[in-house]
Amino acid sequence: MGALRKTWALVLDLGSILLSTSKHVTTKGAPRFHWRSYSKYLQRKASGNTGFFFTFPVLPYLGYEAYRRINCAGAVHAQCNVEEIIEQADYLYGSGETEKLYHLLVKYRDSDNAEFLWRLARASRDLALLSSTSAEDKKRLMYEAFDYSRSALEKNESSSAAHKWYAICISDIGDYEGTKIKIGNAYVVKEHLQRAIELNPKDATAIHILGLWCFAFAELPWYQRKIAAMLFASPPSSTYEEALGYFLKAEEVDANFYSKNLLMLGKSYMMLKDQKSSLLWLSKAKDYPAHTEEDKQIHKEAVELLKTLGG
Repeated sequence: MGALRKTWALVLDLGSILLSTSKHVTTKGAPRFHWRSYSKYLQRKASGNTGFFFTFPVLPYLGYEAYRRINCAGAVHAQCNVEEIIEQADYLYGSGETEKLYHLLVKYRDSDNAEFLWRLARASRDLALLSSTSAEDKKRLMYEAFDYSRSALEKNESSSAAHKWYAICISDIGDYEGTKIKIGNAYVVKEHLQRAIELNPKDATAIHILGLWCFAFAELPWYQRKIAAMLFASPPSSTYEEALGYFLKAEEVDANFYSKNLLMLGKSYMMLKDQKSSLLWLSKAKDYPAHTEEDKQIHKEAVELLKTLGG
């Protein structure tokens, strides 16, 4: 009986150690966020000895319970870690801390989590657009952003944000690939923007970008129209009315959400010869709080356009 008690004590101590360890499970380096569970656990059989008959079935069970709890605790820890990092990333994005955001997220570039990847695509692109970024670094970051957005879409095809940022990034790299590629990619851009809106009809940014797509093809220079007509049986086309419809829809979904949407409303009305409405929206763009470099550029453009309209 003394030996049996010692064996039980050893088993219980082992279970206690394993369970307490579960509170401190961490991962080293950038987490991959995919967790394996083992479905088979070896069970030892009694060999005729009554002592082994009582003790060995308990040991695998406690080992299994300990492993299960460790595994669950690890998964919970990883989930909490993911949520904390995303919360921190969104705070930095809202604060306009572009470089800090990029350096936070780039550590997770090998992640399987689409939520990390599309945010990293956005951060890479925002860093590329800073005036302090060299032309060489801008190109590199644009292509990195495209790669991250593509990875995000591969990880989660049902992510509205992944579709949106893939559309944005594939459009950006068209600036480096030439007119033929850029126009050809336009179909892909529109398809993914429409899919993003289908998945999330309340995404004002995706609606706004679709408006930009329409505006760009409405004002396409004649020589690019000619090239498009030679390259494609049905080249992309749109109108200022269609663009205006998307900008108004974006404002309806989330009023005053973006300085550029205000500017594009003003420009759309200007192209449609509605000076009164154009003055209204350009004034709103001018008065929009300038939190980012883009806001400052929008403010400057709105001021210049208002001067041309006598506003």
